[in-house]
Amino acid sequence: MEQPIAVITGGTGALGQAVVPLLVRRNFKIAVTYIVPEEARALEKAIDLDEDQLLLRRVDSTDPESINIFMKDTVEAFGGINVLCALVGGWAGGRYVAETDDLRFDRMVDLNLRSAFYSLRAAIPHMRDADWGRIIAVGSKAASDAPAGQAAYNMVKAGVESLIKTVARELDDTNVTANVILPTAIDTQATRAALPYADYIKWPKPEEIASVIDFLASPNSGVITGAAIPVSGVT
Repeated sequence: MEQPIAVITGGTGALGQAVVPLLVRRNFKIAVTYIVPEEARALEKAIDLDEDQLLLRRVDSTDPESINIFMKDTVEAFGGINVLCALVGGWAGGRYVAETDDLRFDRMVDLNLRSAFYSLRAAIPHMRDADWGRIIAVGSKAASDAPAGQAAYNMVKAGVESLIKTVARELDDTNVTANVILPTAIDTQATRAALPYADYIKWPKPEEIASVIDFLASPNSGVITGAAIPVSGVT
């Protein structure tokens, strides 16, 4: 494809800011969702794309109608969708199962699972039409390690992994692949602030994870689908 189209939900966050420039170098047209205006301005400045190559919209990825409109706008602007990077997510720890309140649980479901589900549901029909595509979502090593004190997060990230494996099977009859990456804590300013006593030297950096996403978004990754890929750094 001369200029494929990539959708990156949460593309102005720390990981998205590392992913988007790599896809720009591959000559993608880019559609990005954001919540924080300052992050959107930083991304625009970093990649310096014209309006016919970049669609940047404030979108609530936990709201199905908002996501549906964004995907339709992307198809109208660019002609289709080839790559979906579902990067929206969030972490909340410090609670055992018996201490997890409904608000915290719902927030983790919304940020991590609903956002991925709504994005996939809206994008997949367009990716089927294109008959070539790559889906990449962000799970977590915590889904299998299940550390104590972050029950809601562990559960919903397990759900993301299951969702992607299901989608991979559902798309077996197409040239669309679906994979999930499994980081531990990512070395960002926000994560360091949340875990001030952790040994962050071992954490993977956004740029390191972005390089894996870049490969999974490429034509060369076509033999990989339904995979849960650790990107957890030094253990």
